[in-house]
Amino acid sequence: MLWCFAPVVGLAQRIDNTAAYRQINSPKYARFHYDNDFFAARDLYYTQGYSFEVVHEVLRKNPLTKLLIAAKGQNTNYGLAFEHFGFTPTSISSDAILTEDRPFAACMVLKTFGISVDTAQRVRVSSVLSTGVIGPMALGGEMQTAIHRWINGVQPRGWQHQISNDLIVNYSLHYEKQLYAYRNAISWSVNTEVQAGTLNNRLQTGFTLMAGRFESAFVNAAQGRSLPFQMYVYAQPLMGLVAYDATLQGGFLNRSSPYVISPAQISRVTFQGNFGAVLRFKKLHLEYSQSVLTKEFKTGLPHRWGGFKIGFSF
Repeated sequence: MLWCFAPVVGLAQRIDNTAAYRQINSPKYARFHYDNDFFAARDLYYTQGYSFEVVHEVLRKNPLTKLLIAAKGQNTNYGLAFEHFGFTPTSISSDAILTEDRPFAACMVLKTFGISVDTAQRVRVSSVLSTGVIGPMALGGEMQTAIHRWINGVQPRGWQHQISNDLIVNYSLHYEKQLYAYRNAISWSVNTEVQAGTLNNRLQTGFTLMAGRFESAFVNAAQGRSLPFQMYVYAQPLMGLVAYDATLQGGFLNRSSPYVISPAQISRVTFQGNFGAVLRFKKLHLEYSQSVLTKEFKTGLPHRWGGFKIGFSF
């Protein structure tokens, strides 16, 4: 639940800051995202995540952007995001390993990302390079313990059995194609994402429906804003094919974690639904979202969480 405090970009990739329904049509903006299963009356599995995100022209000079893929011949917005997220089993009151349950895990990553739009083909291409750590170095246990002490909550136990320290280097490529649009009121697009690296190896595909009053996400952000007031809802069903998940199976390089889910127990096919509402007024961006996910391992449970975003363009 409330295990980490910040003074949100997934799934690493629970927080997806590059999706079309989260487009801010400006070449410069900053945004904060916060997820917690508390918003869905849960206290298990993906327990919390947050991120700080900045997009600015100067970030084009980041040498890591040379590793990103963009739509050919199009201007690209580049950004950085710091992300922290964690997972717990169904109970945080036991010092013992809860077998057939989710391992404790915490991740801390820095994301270098680029978002480009081919306005002629109505295509968005987003690529993200994530680098960081999983394990005790991510300080998940310390943060959860401190927050529960501040709110006089149950003191968490079991973090000594978390996924061991390992390096995170992950790459994701996200392709979105708009199939239908009606004025500034309806948009229907399909999307596919590939993730590969030491944290996640998966393929995810689905579609996105947006309805309300909004600027198209399939125009170049450099063209600027034309609608000072926007309000809309979105829904995004996704199917995932999972090859590897370090938050369940342990680090890719360090195989010494005290408890992991075996490959035979991993659910290779998952279904996720994201839905929410967005309000934008001039330079302000507000969003509330909910997500549901089918069980990720055979002895697990379906899960649900909520989140909010606040952003400003400048």
